[in-house]
Amino acid sequence: MQTYRIQDWVFKDALGRYDIDLGDSNAPCITLNSFGVLPPVVLDYGTDRGARHLREQVADLYGVSAEQIGIAHGAQEALYLIYRTLVKPGDHVITTGPGWQQSWEAPRAIGCSVSIVPYGLGFNFDIAAIEAVIQNNTRAIVINAPCNPTGRMLSVTDRAALVRLVEERGLFLIADEEYLLDLKESLVHQSNNIVSVASLSKIYGAPGLRVGWLAATSAIVRDAMAYKHLTTISNSTLCETLGSLVLERQPHYILQYQGLMQQGLFILREWIQHHAIWVELVEPEGTPFAWVYLKSEETSLDFCRRVLKNSRVLLMPAEVFGEEKGLRITFARESEQLKVGLAGVSACFADTSHSIA
Repeated sequence: MQTYRIQDWVFKDALGRYDIDLGDSNAPCITLNSFGVLPPVVLDYGTDRGARHLREQVADLYGVSAEQIGIAHGAQEALYLIYRTLVKPGDHVITTGPGWQQSWEAPRAIGCSVSIVPYGLGFNFDIAAIEAVIQNNTRAIVINAPCNPTGRMLSVTDRAALVRLVEERGLFLIADEEYLLDLKESLVHQSNNIVSVASLSKIYGAPGLRVGWLAATSAIVRDAMAYKHLTTISNSTLCETLGSLVLERQPHYILQYQGLMQQGLFILREWIQHHAIWVELVEPEGTPFAWVYLKSEETSLDFCRRVLKNSRVLLMPAEVFGEEKGLRITFARESEQLKVGLAGVSACFADTSHSIA
């Protein structure tokens, strides 16, 4: 799958060129002064598995023991540690598309072959298509649920079928559950073959802390954290301390997030209705963003470039997810900011030099 890399879009083409961010998929970022007076922090190396108190806090989110939790430098590192722990050169990995580029690029860099299975109609999960590409050397299936960028959840039936599949075939399921609001509903509870990854970046609006984690059997956590010594050794003790403070106020952040999602989705739906000639909404299921089909003949990337240049609004083009003709729009924003940002997108629709497909 040839894609335009997300890092090129975010850190190269768009960096410093937007005033309103409807592209990044996290809640509005919290600020350091929201913590008040900080406790004294010793800036030593910390530990490879993460501070005990933070691991216990994350374990409480899942309802598991702290031995089943490993803290990493964001969910991105947690996923990488899992790939390095569970797969080896020559293995086969299955993932879904559109999706997060790391799920196919990291296994390929390790030396694995990768099958990217497209979602079905309406971005529904296709368990039959997953099963059809399993090979003798298949080692793992990688999913994102709720899905980035489609905004779709796994149905109860699909969850059960996926768990049964990995159990029967002896596979690992790597579940990126970054947008799952209640981690007690995590797939990790269904089988020892399943690993869950999440972080403080999205729901809590703290991507700058780079505090993520993996939840799995104690043996998988032990092996992944041993490999961590070859990456970042340990986590920042300062960031872990701030992460603990965030989780101490978890109910506050959850309520804030839910409020932004509710009001933002209402605004987005109204906007879609007024621009139905240009766009079509894929109804999100528990994510702070939605996938929007683009009906113009213009490529998604070109359209997002025009919006960036003319309106200084950041969107995510389909191309960064290995897809075409779509946008990921984040709606978990303050109402006025969201309205102004969407108005900027509307102004680019009004450019009649770009016809409708």
